[in-house]
Amino acid sequence: MRDLNPAPPAHPARRSGPSTAADTIDTVDTASGPAPTGSADATGASGSTGPTGSTGSTGSTGFSGFTGSNGSAGTAGFAAHGADAGPAGARWHRASHAKASPAAGMPGAQTLVSELLAKLGALSPDGKIPMPDIDLPGMRKPRPPRPLPPGAQFIEGTFRGETGSRQYKLYIPASYHGQPVPLVVMLHGCTQDPDDFAAGTRMNELAEEQGCLIVYPAQSQQANQQRCWNWFNALDQQRGQGEPAIIAGIAQQVATQYAVDRGQVYVAGMSAGGAMAVIVGTLYPDVFAAVGVHSGLPYASARDLPSALQAMKQGAAAGNANNNTSRPIIVFHGDRDHTVHPRNGEQVIAQQLHRHRGAQAERDRGSVADGHHYTRTTHRHADGTPLGEHWVVHGAGHAWSGGSADGSYTDARGPDASREMMRFFNTVRAQG
Repeated sequence: MRDLNPAPPAHPARRSGPSTAADTIDTVDTASGPAPTGSADATGASGSTGPTGSTGSTGSTGFSGFTGSNGSAGTAGFAAHGADAGPAGARWHRASHAKASPAAGMPGAQTLVSELLAKLGALSPDGKIPMPDIDLPGMRKPRPPRPLPPGAQFIEGTFRGETGSRQYKLYIPASYHGQPVPLVVMLHGCTQDPDDFAAGTRMNELAEEQGCLIVYPAQSQQANQQRCWNWFNALDQQRGQGEPAIIAGIAQQVATQYAVDRGQVYVAGMSAGGAMAVIVGTLYPDVFAAVGVHSGLPYASARDLPSALQAMKQGAAAGNANNNTSRPIIVFHGDRDHTVHPRNGEQVIAQQLHRHRGAQAERDRGSVADGHHYTRTTHRHADGTPLGEHWVVHGAGHAWSGGSADGSYTDARGPDASREMMRFFNTVRAQG
């Protein structure tokens, strides 16, 4: 497969036409009942049928429409964003694409992949594969937004800088009257948007409780067709370049327009947004005091398409372990995440610990009533100040732990990742 990043463009070419549910959604025949919220869909270009009796909790999703017959990587190794294997007895059928040709007489894998991608419109005019769709949350109709508390605002804004522009939404709690407050930057996953991410994480509710501002940058389809943050592009892993500069610029713009305590600016994200949160926190430690990562990947875990897919499936290459963020970090990851391998969560923490020899670790286990068990490992400096936390949610897939079904890609059975991240950020503030 050709290297996509000798000189990567700021915004690689995308396939023509908007992405719609009709482009990717499959029909599902479930003999064992409906799939859980946010996970009933699967994509696949070949029209293959999954094995009867495959188990799991949240369905599987193909990258660029490619899945193997068992929900794992297909012929060319294109991994899926989406969650785990589908419910027992579920059979997945492609609704709008022809079945793959028989193996006999097939052209080489590279030729076949290129032809199929071209048919799907997933190749740019010069024949390049534009990007990996790592993050396809459950396809379902969004619920109407809940009414805001009296006096609260959820407003739109735009940032324009030297490296580009993005829209965003800013939540201002009813308690804000110009006093210094914290600011949390929340980076959504692919196919999500600020409203969806806000509903699923319930961060606006926490903003009301704790008196802080929450800003949700919005990735554009011009920059990435599936609205993924481009964490895998070399350009977007450099200070002063690409999307990290835009995200840091949004935080600084909001901090200038409102009374934000500059020592209490944090960044967090989910999946592609989690990977970008690591990048932003690493490149801008002068802007962000701490980082929250859910189902994300370590800094510089990929530089092109092949390494992105490998990192998602297996974890980042060992050579990247020396890169680290200097800011405290809290990590959540489900140990049954088949979209972004749980090893990535371990590697995010490993990056943080790399230059902090002698850190003290403490492990505890717990469970949510009628929900998932979890293991939390807390890392502290010798003086007791926080360095990082790693939460492994047992039995959870690729979904925001403790989130609301009002948004996509959530799992209400897990510990409340939003609340725990806010607690961690407050701990950093108190002991910083």
